[in-house]
Amino acid sequence: MSTIVETEVSKPARITGRVMSGVVVLFLLFDGAIKLVPLPVVTETMDKMGWGASDTLARSLGIITIVCTLLYSVPPTSILGAILLTGYLGGAIASHVRIGSPLFTHTLFGLYLGLMVWGGLYLRDGNLRALLPFRR
Repeated sequence: MSTIVETEVSKPARITGRVMSGVVVLFLLFDGAIKLVPLPVVTETMDKMGWGASDTLARSLGIITIVCTLLYSVPPTSILGAILLTGYLGGAIASHVRIGSPLFTHTLFGLYLGLMVWGGLYLRDGNLRALLPFRR
């Protein structure tokens, strides 16, 4: 049985990872919060995407977004949070593909966020670096 030894993370990498993760966390908490209210722009956008203008669905998505983001922001559960956010963002990408949204601004926005989620986590978490080592 092998064990994974945590890789040391340099201070600049850790700071960069925390900043990247912080940007993602702030954005997703804001996104979840506006779905909890829900603001008219949220229900109108959901209706345009074919999901209907349901306040209940908007609130449910807001709760899911906030819970996954909080899991990501807490170090012991950050990898679980990143996995859940990846699934959530994948659903957003699929929704934009389905309605033919512009590729680089709307459809791939979930990919951009997902790269920041995993990139920030990789830079700040030695356990993830040990699990997925990049060779030089």
